[in-house]
Amino acid sequence: MALRDFRWAALALPLGLMACAAAGDGGAKSAASKPVAAAQKPAEKKPTPVPFPSTYKAYPSVETLIIPVTVFDGEGGRIENGWVHMADGKIKEVGGPTSMPPNVDNIVDGAGKFVTPGIIDIHSHLGDYPSPSVDAHSDGNEATSPTTPEVWAEHSVWPQDPGFSRALANGGITSLQILPGSANLMGGRSVTVKNVYSRTVQGMKFPGAPYGLKMACGENPKRVYGSKGRMPSTRMGNLAVNRQTWIKAQEYKKNAIAEKTIAAIWQWKHWLACWTVTYWCIITATAPTKWRWSWIWPRNLVIRSRHSTMRLKVIK
Repeated sequence: MALRDFRWAALALPLGLMACAAAGDGGAKSAASKPVAAAQKPAEKKPTPVPFPSTYKAYPSVETLIIPVTVFDGEGGRIENGWVHMADGKIKEVGGPTSMPPNVDNIVDGAGKFVTPGIIDIHSHLGDYPSPSVDAHSDGNEATSPTTPEVWAEHSVWPQDPGFSRALANGGITSLQILPGSANLMGGRSVTVKNVYSRTVQGMKFPGAPYGLKMACGENPKRVYGSKGRMPSTRMGNLAVNRQTWIKAQEYKKNAIAEKTIAAIWQWKHWLACWTVTYWCIITATAPTKWRWSWIWPRNLVIRSRHSTMRLKVIK
């Protein structure tokens, strides 16, 4: 049998099944014979489950009053002979010499000392590049491609990095955004953590904090990949690779063939798969009686989303 005839033969069964599905039970019905459907409320969308969610829980604490103390409020203000009231692991009140402090059993003498808000480090590599530095824990750069937006910094964070405790004790850093390194133009997803002791990075993750995308466009990417004899090796190469990546993303967003196909498969669960010598096609139903053909081509199609990357390969 010729290759062309083989392909059409391979498609005959799915086409026949499609015809059966369109016919339904008892054949076609006129619009007049169909009962009028009662108005239905739109189904509520279920919240998308978050992979590796935060399991952070505040440590037990004792209600405490620091008095007298010099307070810097973080907004440019300075309070002399002030006081700070803490309860349930949070700062409840801040007052000055003319305000009445609460009655608290545990009092800390802050005379001659200063209190400031915790510092938020918005660009950190702690945990990804622990100290002391050894190759076994050097996990900040996925330097195998100039664009790796699919990797997540949290999967490299080592919670037992001694740098966390030093940053807290010596620098007053209470929260950090941990980023991948700058070897790549698109280095991956960041994660925001609380600077607390935990066995897992999930126990450190700041509940509800947004994620970010680390991007670098300067000396590091061109040095790293230029030394490997590949693009980019110059700043104009940096911009060219970025431009090509965004153009591909626009093309994907415009077409979105593969993503819609996968969504239809999971939504309606009506699917048939057939493969010939050259192509792999998936026949999907966007509605019970509306069928659509979707051809996945070329051989490797990379779908980049906000949270992950899937690689679909055509069966040959």
